[in-house]
Amino acid sequence: MSLLQENFEGRYDLVKFIKIVQQAGMYMILRIGPFVAAEWNYGGIPVWLHYVPGTVFRTDNGPFKHYMQKFMTVIVNLMKQEKLFASQGVRSSWPRQVENEYGGYEKFNGEGAKPFVERSARMAVSQNIGVPWIMCQQDDAPDPVIDTCNSFYCDQFTPNSPNKPKIWTENWPGRFKGFGGRDPHRPAEDIAFSVARFFQKGGSLQNYYMYHGGTNFGRTAGGPFMTTSYDYEAPIDEYGLPRLPKWGHLKELHRAIKLCENELLNSEPTALILGPYQEADVYDDGSGSCAAFLANMDNKTDANVVFMNVSYHLPAWSVSILPDCKNVVHNTAKVGSQASVVEMIPEELKPSVASPRKGLKALKWDIFVENAGIWGVPDFTIDGFMDHVNTTKDATDYLWYTTSIFVDEKEEFLKKGGRPVLRIESKGHALHAFVNHELQASASGNASNWNFAFENPVSLKAGKNEIALLSMTVGQKA
Repeated sequence: MSLLQENFEGRYDLVKFIKIVQQAGMYMILRIGPFVAAEWNYGGIPVWLHYVPGTVFRTDNGPFKHYMQKFMTVIVNLMKQEKLFASQGVRSSWPRQVENEYGGYEKFNGEGAKPFVERSARMAVSQNIGVPWIMCQQDDAPDPVIDTCNSFYCDQFTPNSPNKPKIWTENWPGRFKGFGGRDPHRPAEDIAFSVARFFQKGGSLQNYYMYHGGTNFGRTAGGPFMTTSYDYEAPIDEYGLPRLPKWGHLKELHRAIKLCENELLNSEPTALILGPYQEADVYDDGSGSCAAFLANMDNKTDANVVFMNVSYHLPAWSVSILPDCKNVVHNTAKVGSQASVVEMIPEELKPSVASPRKGLKALKWDIFVENAGIWGVPDFTIDGFMDHVNTTKDATDYLWYTTSIFVDEKEEFLKKGGRPVLRIESKGHALHAFVNHELQASASGNASNWNFAFENPVSLKAGKNEIALLSMTVGQKA
Protein backbone atom coordinates (compact mmCIF):
# COMPACT_ATOMS: atom_id res chain seq x y z
CA MET A 1 0.00 0.00 0.00
CA SER A 2 1.30 3.50 -0.82
CA LEU A 3 -0.03 7.01 -0.33
CA LEU A 4 -1.75 6.66 -3.70
CA GLN A 5 -2.77 3.03 -4.17
CA GLU A 6 -2.99 -0.50 -2.82
CA ASN A 7 -1.24 -3.46 -4.42
CA PHE A 8 -2.75 -6.95 -4.11
CA GLU A 9 -1.20 -8.39 -7.25
CA GLY A 10 1.15 -11.32 -7.73
CA ARG A 11 2.80 -12.33 -4.46
CA TYR A 12 0.64 -9.76 -2.66
CA ASP A 13 -2.65 -11.45 -3.61
CA LEU A 14 -4.00 -11.89 -0.08
CA VAL A 15 -7.41 -13.21 -1.15
CA LYS A 16 -5.85 -15.91 -3.32
CA PHE A 17 -3.62 -16.99 -0.44
CA ILE A 18 -6.53 -17.27 1.98
CA LYS A 19 -8.51 -19.32 -0.51
CA ILE A 20 -5.56 -21.69 -0.87
CA VAL A 21 -5.64 -22.07 2.93
CA GLN A 22 -9.34 -22.91 2.68
CA GLN A 23 -8.78 -25.46 -0.06
CA ALA A 24 -6.13 -27.18 2.06
CA GLY A 25 -8.62 -27.52 4.94
CA MET A 26 -6.46 -25.38 7.19
CA TYR A 27 -7.21 -22.53 9.58
CA MET A 28 -5.69 -19.07 9.47
CA ILE A 29 -4.82 -16.28 11.90
CA LEU A 30 -4.72 -13.04 9.90
CA ARG A 31 -2.16 -10.66 11.37
CA ILE A 32 -3.33 -7.30 10.05
CA GLY A 33 -0.88 -5.33 12.15
CA PRO A 34 0.02 -3.08 10.44
CA PHE A 35 3.21 -3.67 12.44
CA VAL A 36 3.86 -7.42 12.33
CA ALA A 37 7.65 -7.62 13.03
CA ALA A 38 8.38 -11.03 11.39
CA GLU A 39 11.97 -9.90 10.69
CA TRP A 40 10.60 -7.85 7.80
CA ASN A 41 11.93 -4.48 6.75
CA TYR A 42 10.44 -1.91 9.15
CA GLY A 43 8.31 -4.71 10.58
CA GLY A 44 6.03 -4.51 7.54
CA ILE A 45 5.27 -0.80 7.88
CA PRO A 46 5.88 1.01 4.56
CA VAL A 47 8.93 3.24 4.54
CA TRP A 48 7.07 6.25 3.13
CA LEU A 49 5.10 6.54 6.37
CA HIS A 50 8.34 7.42 8.14
CA TYR A 51 8.48 10.60 6.04
CA VAL A 52 4.90 11.80 6.56
CA PRO A 53 5.42 15.00 8.61
CA GLY A 54 4.86 14.55 12.33
CA THR A 55 4.68 10.75 12.24
CA VAL A 56 5.92 8.70 15.18
CA PHE A 57 5.51 4.94 14.87
CA ARG A 58 3.43 2.82 17.27
CA THR A 59 2.30 5.41 19.79
CA ASP A 60 -0.61 7.80 20.35
CA ASN A 61 0.30 9.77 17.24
CA GLY A 62 -2.23 11.34 14.86
CA PRO A 63 -0.68 10.54 11.46
CA PHE A 64 0.26 6.99 12.46
CA LYS A 65 -3.23 6.24 13.83
CA HIS A 66 -4.80 7.71 10.70
CA TYR A 67 -2.87 5.48 8.31
CA MET A 68 -3.19 2.49 10.63
CA GLN A 69 -6.98 2.76 10.59
CA LYS A 70 -7.01 3.36 6.85
CA PHE A 71 -4.93 0.24 6.22
CA MET A 72 -6.92 -1.92 8.63
CA THR A 73 -10.22 -0.84 7.07
CA VAL A 74 -8.95 -1.65 3.57
CA ILE A 75 -7.97 -5.19 4.63
CA VAL A 76 -11.16 -5.83 6.60
CA ASN A 77 -13.38 -4.56 3.81
CA LEU A 78 -11.53 -6.77 1.33
CA MET A 79 -12.17 -9.78 3.56
CA LYS A 80 -15.85 -8.88 3.94
CA GLN A 81 -16.22 -8.35 0.22
CA GLU A 82 -14.86 -11.85 -0.45
CA LYS A 83 -16.93 -13.32 2.43
CA LEU A 84 -13.87 -14.66 4.23
CA PHE A 85 -14.95 -14.17 7.86
CA ALA A 86 -16.38 -16.90 10.10
CA SER A 87 -19.47 -14.73 10.62
CA GLN A 88 -20.02 -15.11 6.87
CA GLY A 89 -19.93 -18.90 7.05
CA VAL A 90 -16.23 -19.52 6.40
CA ARG A 91 -14.73 -22.23 8.60
CA SER A 92 -11.08 -21.43 7.96
CA SER A 93 -11.32 -17.90 9.38
CA TRP A 94 -9.94 -17.71 12.91
CA PRO A 95 -8.79 -14.72 15.03
CA ARG A 96 -7.52 -11.46 13.59
CA GLN A 97 -4.49 -9.81 15.14
CA VAL A 98 -3.92 -6.10 15.67
CA GLU A 99 -0.40 -4.81 16.48
CA ASN A 100 2.31 -7.30 17.48
CA GLU A 101 4.33 -7.92 20.65
CA TYR A 102 3.91 -4.33 21.78
CA GLY A 103 3.83 -5.15 25.49
CA GLY A 104 7.61 -5.42 25.77
CA TYR A 105 8.09 -1.98 24.17
CA GLU A 106 5.24 -0.18 25.90
CA LYS A 107 7.40 1.12 28.76
CA PHE A 108 9.79 2.78 26.29
CA ASN A 109 7.07 4.71 24.46
CA GLY A 110 6.08 7.03 27.27
CA GLU A 111 2.65 8.43 27.96
CA GLY A 112 1.40 7.68 24.46
CA ALA A 113 1.82 3.90 24.81
CA LYS A 114 -1.23 3.00 26.90
CA PRO A 115 -3.64 5.18 24.87
CA PHE A 116 -2.21 3.60 21.70
CA VAL A 117 -3.02 0.09 22.96
CA GLU A 118 -6.55 1.12 23.92
CA ARG A 119 -7.09 2.98 20.66
CA SER A 120 -5.79 0.00 18.62
CA ALA A 121 -8.19 -2.33 20.42
CA ARG A 122 -11.18 -0.01 19.87
CA MET A 123 -10.18 0.45 16.23
CA ALA A 124 -10.13 -3.32 15.71
CA VAL A 125 -13.38 -4.12 17.53
CA SER A 126 -15.21 -1.32 15.71
CA GLN A 127 -14.64 -3.18 12.41
CA ASN A 128 -17.46 -5.53 13.50
CA ILE A 129 -16.11 -8.66 11.79
CA GLY A 130 -17.77 -11.29 13.99
CA VAL A 131 -14.53 -13.09 14.99
CA PRO A 132 -12.22 -12.43 17.95
CA TRP A 133 -9.35 -9.98 17.85
CA ILE A 134 -6.06 -10.83 19.53
CA MET A 135 -2.96 -8.97 20.73
CA CYS A 136 0.09 -11.14 21.32
CA GLN A 137 2.45 -10.41 24.21
CA GLN A 138 0.02 -7.74 25.47
CA ASP A 139 -0.98 -8.54 29.04
CA ASP A 140 -3.07 -5.35 29.29
CA ALA A 141 -5.11 -6.05 26.13
CA PRO A 142 -8.49 -4.36 26.72
CA ASP A 143 -11.65 -6.49 26.67
CA PRO A 144 -12.81 -8.13 24.50
CA VAL A 145 -9.43 -8.35 22.73
CA ILE A 146 -7.60 -11.54 23.74
CA ASP A 147 -4.01 -11.40 24.95
CA THR A 148 -1.89 -14.30 23.71
CA CYS A 149 1.55 -15.83 24.25
CA ASN A 150 4.61 -15.92 21.96
CA SER A 151 7.52 -17.99 23.28
CA PHE A 152 9.34 -21.31 23.34
CA TYR A 153 7.09 -22.35 26.26
CA CYS A 154 3.59 -21.11 27.09
CA ASP A 155 2.25 -23.74 29.49
CA GLN A 156 2.41 -21.29 32.41
CA PHE A 157 0.80 -18.43 30.47
CA THR A 158 -2.52 -17.15 31.81
CA PRO A 159 -4.78 -14.70 29.89
CA ASN A 160 -5.68 -11.45 31.67
CA SER A 161 -9.30 -12.59 32.09
CA PRO A 162 -10.84 -15.98 32.99
CA ASN A 163 -13.30 -15.35 30.15
CA LYS A 164 -10.52 -15.44 27.55
CA PRO A 165 -9.09 -18.64 26.03
CA LYS A 166 -5.45 -19.60 26.50
CA ILE A 167 -3.87 -19.07 23.06
CA TRP A 168 -0.28 -19.64 21.95
CA THR A 169 0.16 -17.64 18.75
CA GLU A 170 3.88 -18.26 18.20
CA ASN A 171 5.61 -21.50 19.16
CA TRP A 172 9.13 -21.21 17.77
CA PRO A 173 10.36 -24.58 16.42
CA GLY A 174 13.69 -22.94 15.59
CA ARG A 175 14.63 -19.30 15.12
CA PHE A 176 15.53 -16.77 12.47
CA LYS A 177 19.15 -16.40 11.44
CA GLY A 178 21.32 -13.31 11.35
CA PHE A 179 24.34 -12.86 9.10
CA GLY A 180 27.38 -14.27 10.84
CA GLY A 181 25.27 -16.08 13.41
CA ARG A 182 25.01 -19.78 14.11
CA ASP A 183 22.33 -21.91 12.52
CA PRO A 184 19.39 -22.14 14.95
CA HIS A 185 18.47 -25.52 16.38
CA ARG A 186 15.66 -26.72 18.60
CA PRO A 187 15.29 -30.47 19.14
CA ALA A 188 12.05 -32.17 18.13
CA GLU A 189 11.76 -33.57 21.66
CA ASP A 190 11.74 -30.11 23.22
CA ILE A 191 9.12 -28.75 20.82
CA ALA A 192 6.88 -31.76 21.48
CA PHE A 193 7.36 -31.35 25.23
CA SER A 194 6.30 -27.69 25.07
CA VAL A 195 3.17 -28.44 23.03
CA ALA A 196 2.09 -31.34 25.24
CA ARG A 197 2.60 -29.22 28.37
CA PHE A 198 0.54 -26.40 26.88
CA PHE A 199 -2.49 -28.63 26.32
CA GLN A 200 -1.84 -30.42 29.60
CA LYS A 201 -2.25 -27.07 31.38
CA GLY A 202 -5.49 -26.06 29.66
CA GLY A 203 -4.32 -24.57 26.37
CA SER A 204 -6.97 -23.84 23.74
CA LEU A 205 -5.07 -23.07 20.54
CA GLN A 206 -1.42 -23.50 19.57
CA ASN A 207 0.21 -22.15 16.39
CA TYR A 208 3.72 -22.81 15.10
CA TYR A 209 5.82 -19.89 13.96
CA MET A 210 7.10 -21.09 11.56
CA TYR A 211 5.79 -24.51 10.54
CA HIS A 212 6.92 -24.01 6.93
CA GLY A 213 10.17 -22.10 6.40
CA GLY A 214 10.40 -19.60 3.57
CA THR A 215 12.42 -16.90 1.86
CA ASN A 216 12.22 -13.13 2.28
CA PHE A 217 12.74 -12.15 -1.33
CA GLY A 218 14.18 -8.90 -2.61
CA ARG A 219 14.81 -6.35 0.13
CA THR A 220 12.02 -7.48 2.44
CA ALA A 221 14.35 -8.99 5.08
CA GLY A 222 14.70 -6.60 7.99
CA GLY A 223 16.22 -6.92 11.42
CA PRO A 224 18.74 -5.64 10.43
CA PHE A 225 21.31 -8.30 9.46
CA MET A 226 18.61 -10.93 8.94
CA THR A 227 19.37 -13.41 6.19
CA THR A 228 16.96 -13.62 3.27
CA SER A 229 16.55 -17.27 4.20
CA TYR A 230 13.71 -17.62 6.71
CA ASP A 231 14.04 -21.38 7.04
CA TYR A 232 13.59 -21.08 10.84
CA GLU A 233 14.56 -24.77 11.20
CA ALA A 234 10.83 -25.36 10.74
CA PRO A 235 9.24 -28.84 10.41
CA ILE A 236 8.91 -28.12 6.68
CA ASP A 237 12.02 -26.39 5.41
CA GLU A 238 12.56 -23.41 3.14
CA TYR A 239 12.36 -25.63 0.06
CA GLY A 240 9.14 -27.41 1.06
CA LEU A 241 10.85 -30.61 2.25
CA PRO A 242 9.90 -32.29 5.53
CA ARG A 243 12.63 -31.86 8.14
CA LEU A 244 13.02 -35.22 9.82
CA PRO A 245 12.66 -36.32 12.52
CA LYS A 246 11.06 -33.00 13.58
CA TRP A 247 8.13 -33.17 11.13
CA GLY A 248 7.37 -36.83 11.82
CA HIS A 249 7.67 -36.52 15.61
CA LEU A 250 5.26 -33.57 15.75
CA LYS A 251 2.84 -35.42 13.47
CA GLU A 252 2.76 -38.31 15.96
CA LEU A 253 2.37 -35.84 18.86
CA HIS A 254 -0.70 -34.18 17.35
CA ARG A 255 -2.20 -37.54 16.48
CA ALA A 256 -1.97 -38.44 20.17
CA ILE A 257 -3.45 -35.10 21.31
CA LYS A 258 -6.30 -35.56 18.83
CA LEU A 259 -7.22 -38.79 20.60
CA CYS A 260 -7.87 -36.69 23.73
CA GLU A 261 -10.09 -34.19 21.91
CA ASN A 262 -13.41 -35.06 23.59
CA GLU A 263 -11.99 -34.87 27.11
CA LEU A 264 -10.02 -31.67 26.44
CA LEU A 265 -13.10 -29.91 25.09
CA ASN A 266 -15.59 -31.13 27.70
CA SER A 267 -13.76 -31.00 31.02
CA GLU A 268 -11.35 -29.02 33.15
CA PRO A 269 -8.02 -30.53 34.26
CA THR A 270 -7.40 -31.89 37.74
CA ALA A 271 -3.75 -31.61 38.76
CA LEU A 272 -2.02 -34.38 40.74
CA ILE A 273 1.48 -34.25 42.23
CA LEU A 274 3.46 -37.39 41.37
CA GLY A 275 6.90 -36.33 42.60
CA PRO A 276 9.18 -33.32 43.18
CA TYR A 277 9.30 -32.52 39.43
CA GLN A 278 6.53 -34.80 38.22
CA GLU A 279 2.81 -34.15 37.88
CA ALA A 280 -0.32 -35.35 36.11
CA ASP A 281 -3.29 -33.48 34.73
CA VAL A 282 -6.46 -35.52 34.33
CA TYR A 283 -9.36 -34.60 32.05
CA ASP A 284 -12.55 -36.47 33.05
CA ASP A 285 -15.80 -35.56 31.28
CA GLY A 286 -17.95 -37.20 33.99
CA SER A 287 -19.23 -39.97 31.75
CA GLY A 288 -16.39 -42.36 32.47
CA SER A 289 -14.22 -41.02 29.64
CA CYS A 290 -10.78 -39.89 30.81
CA ALA A 291 -7.50 -38.60 29.37
CA ALA A 292 -4.27 -37.84 31.22
CA PHE A 293 -0.93 -36.10 30.68
CA LEU A 294 1.99 -37.26 32.86
CA ALA A 295 4.93 -34.84 32.93
CA ASN A 296 8.50 -35.03 34.17
CA MET A 297 9.89 -31.48 34.36
CA ASP A 298 13.34 -32.64 35.52
CA ASN A 299 15.56 -31.93 32.52
CA LYS A 300 18.30 -34.36 33.55
CA THR A 301 16.87 -37.36 35.36
CA ASP A 302 14.31 -39.97 34.38
CA ALA A 303 11.59 -40.82 36.88
CA ASN A 304 9.24 -43.68 37.74
CA VAL A 305 5.82 -42.55 38.94
CA VAL A 306 2.63 -44.23 40.09
CA PHE A 307 -0.61 -43.02 38.52
CA MET A 308 -3.95 -44.70 39.25
CA ASN A 309 -2.07 -47.59 40.88
CA VAL A 310 0.01 -48.22 37.76
CA SER A 311 3.75 -47.52 37.44
CA TYR A 312 4.97 -45.41 34.51
CA HIS A 313 8.50 -44.55 33.38
CA LEU A 314 8.96 -40.89 32.41
CA PRO A 315 12.18 -39.88 30.62
CA ALA A 316 13.70 -36.55 31.65
CA TRP A 317 11.93 -33.48 30.27
CA SER A 318 9.01 -35.40 28.77
CA VAL A 319 5.25 -35.78 28.74
CA SER A 320 3.39 -39.06 28.30
CA ILE A 321 -0.08 -38.86 26.78
CA LEU A 322 -2.73 -41.36 27.91
CA PRO A 323 -6.00 -40.88 25.94
CA ASP A 324 -7.75 -43.45 28.17
CA CYS A 325 -5.87 -42.69 31.42
CA LYS A 326 -4.22 -46.11 31.09
CA ASN A 327 -2.17 -46.61 27.97
CA VAL A 328 0.69 -44.37 26.81
CA VAL A 329 0.30 -43.64 23.09
CA HIS A 330 3.06 -41.04 22.91
CA ASN A 331 5.99 -39.81 24.95
CA THR A 332 7.55 -36.56 23.79
CA ALA A 333 11.14 -37.71 24.48
CA LYS A 334 10.85 -40.90 22.44
CA VAL A 335 11.37 -40.16 18.76
CA GLY A 336 10.13 -42.93 16.51
CA SER A 337 10.15 -40.98 13.27
CA GLN A 338 12.92 -41.57 10.75
CA ALA A 339 15.76 -39.07 10.62
CA SER A 340 17.32 -37.57 7.52
CA VAL A 341 19.71 -34.78 6.59
CA VAL A 342 19.29 -32.66 3.47
CA GLU A 343 22.63 -31.73 1.92
CA MET A 344 23.35 -29.21 -0.80
CA ILE A 345 25.67 -30.65 -3.43
CA PRO A 346 27.35 -29.02 -6.45
CA GLU A 347 25.43 -29.53 -9.65
CA GLU A 348 25.81 -28.48 -13.26
CA LEU A 349 22.58 -26.52 -13.62
CA LYS A 350 21.50 -25.16 -16.96
CA PRO A 351 19.12 -22.21 -17.27
CA SER A 352 15.72 -23.10 -18.64
CA VAL A 353 14.77 -21.55 -21.95
CA ALA A 354 11.11 -22.04 -21.16
CA SER A 355 9.39 -19.20 -19.35
CA PRO A 356 5.81 -18.62 -18.29
CA ARG A 357 6.31 -15.00 -19.28
CA LYS A 358 6.60 -14.18 -22.94
CA GLY A 359 9.69 -12.34 -24.03
CA LEU A 360 11.97 -13.57 -21.24
CA LYS A 361 15.20 -15.14 -22.39
CA ALA A 362 17.20 -17.88 -20.69
CA LEU A 363 18.82 -16.88 -17.41
CA LYS A 364 22.06 -15.04 -17.99
CA TRP A 365 24.46 -13.38 -15.58
CA ASP A 366 26.18 -10.10 -16.44
CA ILE A 367 29.18 -8.57 -14.70
CA PHE A 368 29.52 -4.81 -14.37
CA VAL A 369 32.76 -3.05 -13.50
CA GLU A 370 31.95 0.02 -11.44
CA ASN A 371 34.28 2.82 -10.50
CA ALA A 372 34.68 3.60 -6.83
CA GLY A 373 32.97 6.78 -5.76
CA ILE A 374 30.83 9.08 -7.86
CA TRP A 375 31.36 9.63 -11.55
CA GLY A 376 29.43 12.06 -13.69
CA VAL A 377 27.26 14.62 -11.92
CA PRO A 378 26.65 13.95 -8.20
CA ASP A 379 23.07 13.93 -6.89
CA PHE A 380 23.94 16.71 -4.48
CA THR A 381 26.91 18.24 -2.66
CA ILE A 382 26.96 19.18 1.00
CA ASP A 383 29.57 19.78 3.66
CA GLY A 384 29.30 17.10 6.34
CA PHE A 385 27.67 13.69 6.58
CA MET A 386 24.08 12.86 5.69
CA ASP A 387 22.15 10.05 7.36
CA HIS A 388 22.05 7.11 4.95
CA VAL A 389 18.42 6.02 5.39
CA ASN A 390 16.99 9.54 5.39
CA THR A 391 18.96 10.33 2.26
CA THR A 392 18.00 7.25 0.24
CA LYS A 393 14.58 6.79 1.90
CA ASP A 394 15.39 3.07 1.77
CA ALA A 395 15.08 3.04 -2.03
CA THR A 396 18.53 1.44 -2.18
CA ASP A 397 20.95 -0.29 0.18
CA TYR A 398 23.88 1.75 -1.10
CA LEU A 399 25.08 5.34 -0.72
CA TRP A 400 28.41 6.81 -1.74
CA TYR A 401 30.11 9.42 0.45
CA THR A 402 33.05 11.10 -1.29
CA THR A 403 35.55 13.76 -0.35
CA SER A 404 39.16 14.65 -1.12
CA ILE A 405 42.18 15.86 0.78
CA PHE A 406 45.38 17.49 -0.41
CA VAL A 407 48.66 16.13 0.95
CA ASP A 408 51.69 18.38 0.81
CA GLU A 409 54.76 16.66 -0.60
CA LYS A 410 56.69 17.78 2.49
CA GLU A 411 54.50 15.77 4.85
CA GLU A 412 56.64 13.79 7.29
CA PHE A 413 54.84 10.47 6.75
CA LEU A 414 55.67 10.60 3.01
CA LYS A 415 59.34 10.96 3.77
CA LYS A 416 59.37 8.12 6.30
CA GLY A 417 57.07 5.79 4.37
CA GLY A 418 54.38 5.91 7.04
CA ARG A 419 50.67 5.42 6.52
CA PRO A 420 48.04 7.66 8.13
CA VAL A 421 45.11 5.97 9.88
CA LEU A 422 41.55 6.31 8.64
CA ARG A 423 39.02 6.03 11.47
CA ILE A 424 35.32 5.62 10.80
CA GLU A 425 32.48 5.34 13.28
CA SER A 426 29.12 4.25 11.92
CA LYS A 427 25.66 3.46 13.25
CA GLY A 428 25.42 0.77 10.63
CA HIS A 429 25.43 -1.37 8.87
CA ALA A 430 28.50 -1.94 6.65
CA LEU A 431 30.92 -0.08 4.40
CA HIS A 432 33.83 -0.33 1.99
CA ALA A 433 36.52 2.37 2.17
CA PHE A 434 38.40 3.41 -0.99
CA VAL A 435 41.33 5.78 -1.40
CA ASN A 436 42.23 6.80 -4.93
CA HIS A 437 39.94 4.05 -6.28
CA GLU A 438 41.75 1.32 -4.31
CA LEU A 439 39.91 -0.68 -1.64
CA GLN A 440 41.54 -0.01 1.73
CA ALA A 441 39.27 -1.82 4.17
CA SER A 442 35.77 -3.14 4.83
CA ALA A 443 33.80 -3.22 8.06
CA SER A 444 30.36 -4.12 9.33
CA GLY A 445 28.23 -4.59 12.39
CA ASN A 446 26.31 -7.77 13.09
CA ALA A 447 22.90 -8.98 14.19
CA SER A 448 23.75 -8.33 17.86
CA ASN A 449 25.42 -4.95 17.46
CA TRP A 450 24.67 -2.94 14.32
CA ASN A 451 27.09 -0.11 15.07
CA PHE A 452 30.78 -0.39 14.36
CA ALA A 453 34.02 1.57 14.39
CA PHE A 454 37.30 0.72 12.74
CA GLU A 455 40.74 2.16 12.22
CA ASN A 456 42.86 1.19 9.25
CA PRO A 457 46.14 2.49 7.77
CA VAL A 458 45.62 3.90 4.29
CA SER A 459 47.95 4.78 1.44
CA LEU A 460 48.07 8.48 0.55
CA LYS A 461 50.13 10.26 -2.06
CA ALA A 462 51.41 13.77 -2.48
CA GLY A 463 48.74 15.97 -4.02
CA LYS A 464 45.02 15.33 -4.25
CA ASN A 465 43.64 12.11 -2.73
CA GLU A 466 40.08 10.92 -3.39
CA ILE A 467 38.35 9.20 -0.48
CA ALA A 468 35.13 7.29 -1.16
CA LEU A 469 33.04 5.40 1.36
CA LEU A 470 30.37 3.00 0.15
CA SER A 471 27.79 2.79 2.91
CA MET A 472 25.48 -0.23 2.93
CA THR A 473 22.32 -1.12 4.83
CA VAL A 474 21.29 -4.71 5.59
CA GLY A 475 17.56 -4.33 6.24
CA GLN A 476 15.81 -1.87 8.55
CA LYS A 477 14.78 -2.49 12.14
CA ALA A 478 11.67 -4.63 12.49
